[in-house]
Amino acid sequence: MPTNGINRTLKLQFGLINYENRYLTAEAFGFKVNASGTSMKKKQVWTLEKDEQDAQVVFLRSHLGRYLASDKDGKISCDAEKPDPDCRFLIMSQSDGRWALQSEPYLRYFGGSADYLSCFAQVIGEQELWAVHLALHPQASLLSVARKRYAHLSASDGEISVDSNIPWGVDSLVTLVYTDGKYSLKTCDGRFLRNDGKLVKEDGNNTSFTLELKSGKLAFKDCDGKYLTPIGPTGTLRSGRCPKPGKDELFDLEESHPQVVFQAANNRFVSVKQGVSISANQDAETDLETFQMEIDKKSKKAMFRTNGGSYWTLVTHGEIQSTATEIEINTMFDIEWRGHRVALKASNGKYVCTKKNGQLSAVSDTVGDDELFLMKLINRPMLILQGENGFVCHHRNSNTLDANRSVYDIFSLIFNNGAYHVKSGNEKFWHVSSSGLVCSDGEKPEEFFLEFLEHGRVAIKGSNGQYLRGDKGGTLMCDATSVDTSSLWEY
Repeated sequence: MPTNGINRTLKLQFGLINYENRYLTAEAFGFKVNASGTSMKKKQVWTLEKDEQDAQVVFLRSHLGRYLASDKDGKISCDAEKPDPDCRFLIMSQSDGRWALQSEPYLRYFGGSADYLSCFAQVIGEQELWAVHLALHPQASLLSVARKRYAHLSASDGEISVDSNIPWGVDSLVTLVYTDGKYSLKTCDGRFLRNDGKLVKEDGNNTSFTLELKSGKLAFKDCDGKYLTPIGPTGTLRSGRCPKPGKDELFDLEESHPQVVFQAANNRFVSVKQGVSISANQDAETDLETFQMEIDKKSKKAMFRTNGGSYWTLVTHGEIQSTATEIEINTMFDIEWRGHRVALKASNGKYVCTKKNGQLSAVSDTVGDDELFLMKLINRPMLILQGENGFVCHHRNSNTLDANRSVYDIFSLIFNNGAYHVKSGNEKFWHVSSSGLVCSDGEKPEEFFLEFLEHGRVAIKGSNGQYLRGDKGGTLMCDATSVDTSSLWEY
């Protein structure tokens, strides 16, 4: 388990691209498989599962929950509900980062094009090579397998250090930028990691890494064939000397929970600086005023975790303290989204209010000024949105935005008094047209409101009171009156 015990390692999901630049696709009709996809949508996403007994063996599961298989004659199928012996594959990583997939029972290689796929080749040729395009959300925490420590931006040293016990604050956010089959690591201040460990503003050959997989873990290979590894006491992330990845060169990607600060009606920040009691009594934002918001998958209620690992909890007389070490009913809060402010309701059915001494207590039946908080998201200065049909990206020929792309654009998220402005790469702002289209060429910023309604997903409400959604044509609109799968976004 990771050292903090609560961040999930992200399941490796990806698209596989053949020598004709087409994606391996799983069709719903007859569970047929082809290599005809021109971009990575739901049908082109595969999940990697490891065999429990043999770490080298992998299974490839389609979006339909069925497993890729090959029989002794090389015939490909993808209708197995459970992984049987014919579903067992070995990954042969090539020097350019591409994969050859070998049937473990028959030792033949999988390849082909369009509807002509087979697993009968005895040697690896161009047709048997697949490029890997990660499908998971590209913003995550990076955990060193060997050191059991997290990567974070060390601004004073101008490097990425791998020495954090927990991924805390905006500095611990890593963004993977995908270009032409390779990945760059981008820090929260917009710089790229170079293979010598330096951070630079421009992406180039020395900042591009090939992803390799070993025992379900990731390794980053640079342009010289060396691998990223933590070096020295602070774990400076840079390329080492090893031509092959060992444990020191392996990493996990973990989901990055939203981290927030609260400002109460007295204009002071909620903090645990004073000990176990939760009080709004600080004038600065530090780690002690930052709380990780974890949304329970079943109840959709929120838990707030301190950087010391404990949770907010309701205790006697309605007081809120940070004494809980495990999640239970008293650590769960309902969030009510009230425009620029939020209200929190504890498990006793009462609203959390700020007392005159700053202490937080759940004793109120109604919401007034003392029950309202300004909540600021601090660890997403760069916004990447992934919806049910793909990523949000600038439309090629207009000022609108697509919501169904396999590539993503990075937008700036700017906090403004409980609302947010979204800035495009062209230094213009998102705004909503009279017809509900989200446009990316505004001269003036327009307010959007983030509502964290589900685990790992956010709803975004425009100034018109409607929610962002991707329409059937793939265009980003702001016209949804309620929240469903089309208006929830991974962020």
